Order: sequence, then C-alpha cells, then structure tokens
Amino acid sequence: MIGMDVLEAIRTRRSIRKYDRNRDVEPEKLLACLEAARWAPSASNKQPWHFIVVRSKEKREELARLHPYGKFMAESPVVLVVLGDPQKHQKYFKCDPPIATQNFLLAAHAQGLGTCWMGVVDSSIEEPMRQLLGVPDNLRIICTVSVGYPAEKPEKTRQPLEELVSYESFGKGK
Repeated sequence: MIGMDVLEAIRTRRSIRKYDRNRDVEPEKLLACLEAARWAPSASNKQPWHFIVVRSKEKREELARLHPYGKFMAESPVVLVVLGDPQKHQKYFKCDPPIATQNFLLAAHAQGLGTCWMGVVDSSIEEPMRQLLGVPDNLRIICTVSVGYPAEKPEKTRQPLEELVSYESFGKGK
C-alpha cells in the first residue's frame, strides 16, 4: 500500500477497533507515521505537539481501562498519545495536534496499518492519563490513537456532499 494516492487513502481509511494480536508494528512504519505527523501544517508554524509512543502492555491496558471508548487499546500493539502545548501556541494548541494526528492516520493506512483516534482533551480521563504517562502540567493530552494491523474491515458511508457544502452563504447550493 505504500505510495497509495492521498485521495484514495482518505476515502478508504476506517477506524479500526480489532487488531491482529500476533503481529507487531514495525519500527520503521511507526517512524514513517511520526514523520508524517511532524510535517503537518500548524498556525504560525509553532508545531504545538508532542507524541508519546506507548508499547508497554501494562500501560496500554491502563489506557484502555481509563478511556470509556478505547477498550481496544489493550489489544493494539501501539498507542500514540498526542499532546498539545499551550506555551508554543496559546490559541491553536487544541487545533494543530489533531491535524498532525490526521497525517499520522493517513500514513498508517497507506502502510497497511489500522488506527482509531479517541478524544481526551477537556475530559475527566485527561488527568489520570497525565499521571500514568508522566505528562507535565504545562501540556494537554489531546487524544490517543490505537495502532496495529487490522483484524476487521469496517464499511462506512458519508453524508452526500450537497448536504454538507454551501456556496457563498449558508444553505445556498451551486
């Protein structure tokens, strides 16, 4: 799948919640995903993000226990924890890391990996996750991403474009 057309990657990427437990994520694939994340656009090029790669079974299980929608983090071989840094950009530290995360998701999909992102910021689980991972008080946990080889092929649809797009003003068609 390496070299997949970007539009094809966008159309075919799905959230994966079941992983092949017998297959680890190769370090070079993970590094390629992190590189893709690093090159994401950011306001004023401040890059207000930091990434924690979690491979420890115990920590993945604890993350899964903490997140009400992320039980499958226990079975994915890798969990990426995405942080936002308000000191690097006070206004966009919550916006820019998700853009980097989307780059990570697409790069993972292009290499045959499955992912699922789960929001954390401004939730009751942010503080326990901060303690588990030793995240400094000046950083925020934006989201987590499970990463591994898919053991499912979910199908999803999207709303028609004409229901989502207006031209020149809200509600106006072409």
